[in-house]
Amino acid sequence: MAEQCFPIPRLRGVSREQFLEHLYPQRKPLVLEGLDLGPCTSKWTVDYLSQAGGTKEVKIHVAAVAQMDFISKNFVYRYFLLRTLPFNKLVQRAAEEKHKEFFISEDEKYYLRSLGEDPRKDVADIRQQFPSLGGDIKFPAFFREEQFFSSVFRISSAGLQLWTHYDVMDNFLIQVTGKKRVTLFSPRDAHYLYLSGSKSEVLNIDSPDLDKYPLFPKARRYECSLDAGDVLFIPALWFHNVTSEAFGVGVNVFWMHLPSECYDRTDTYGNKDPVAASRAVQILDRALKTLADLPEEYRDFYARQMVLRIQDKAYSKNLE
Repeated sequence: MAEQCFPIPRLRGVSREQFLEHLYPQRKPLVLEGLDLGPCTSKWTVDYLSQAGGTKEVKIHVAAVAQMDFISKNFVYRYFLLRTLPFNKLVQRAAEEKHKEFFISEDEKYYLRSLGEDPRKDVADIRQQFPSLGGDIKFPAFFREEQFFSSVFRISSAGLQLWTHYDVMDNFLIQVTGKKRVTLFSPRDAHYLYLSGSKSEVLNIDSPDLDKYPLFPKARRYECSLDAGDVLFIPALWFHNVTSEAFGVGVNVFWMHLPSECYDRTDTYGNKDPVAASRAVQILDRALKTLADLPEEYRDFYARQMVLRIQDKAYSKNLE
C-alpha cells in the first residue's frame, strides 16, 4: 500500500469559465458532479445498449484474471471475425458473472476500448462508430472544438482492473453507468512506478511485491470513486489505474493540451509521446550507446554527470 493517499476533490455545478480560469491551470485531477451529460445515464441499461448498439462486430480484450497486464499481455486480443463478438453479445456477456459461452473460462472478463473504422488512420469517436448511442451523450463543453481528439467508448466487466499508465492528452473520464475506483499518481513520482514505456510494471498496486518494487510505496497516491454521472478530469501525464467495481460503461473524451503540431500525426490512439519528447529520448539513447564504449568506471562517472546536467537544465523548480 502506498504510504500517502489523498482523496481527489469533488465539485458540483462547475461552469466552463470556472473550470478553464481557476481549475484547469492547476493541472490536478478533479471529479466533477452534476454536469449535463444527456440521457445516457438513465437510458444505457444492458437491454437498451444491446438493442441500440446492434450486432456490429467489435474487437475486444478477454482476460482470465482480473488484473490486465499490457506489458506481458495476459489477455487475448480478438482481431479477426471469428475472434470478435457482436456488440450486443459483448454487452450481455460483460454484464454476466458466469458465462455459458466463453473463450477462456466461464468467469473470464471482457473489455472494450472502441477504435476508429480503420485504427491505423481513424481516431475513435463514439458519435462515428456508434451513432445510435452517440446522440445520447453530451460531452462537457469545457474545451474548444479544435482541441478535440477522440471519444473512446469503454465497457468493462465487474472486477476488471486496467494497468497503470499515462496518456499524453487531457482526458475527461465520463462514468455513464456502473462504478469505478480510480487511483492516480503524479507525474513527479514517475521514478517510483517502475515504468516500461508509458506503463507501470506494478500490477497489484494495493499489495505490491516490495522485494521487486521497493520504491513503489513512496509514490503519492490519489483516489476517487466514480458513480454514474461523475466525470473525472485526468490531466495529461498523470498515471491512472482503473478498477470496475461493477459492470460499467464509460466514455473518455481526450483533447489536446498542446498545439496540434506537438503531437505525432500518425498517432490515432493518442498515446504516443509528443514529437519533441520522442526525439529527446532517441538522442539520449544514442548518447548512452556512445558511453558504452568507455570502461565501467568512466561510463558510470559521465552518466552521473549527464543526470546532474539534466536535473539542472530541465527539471522544473515550480512544480510540486
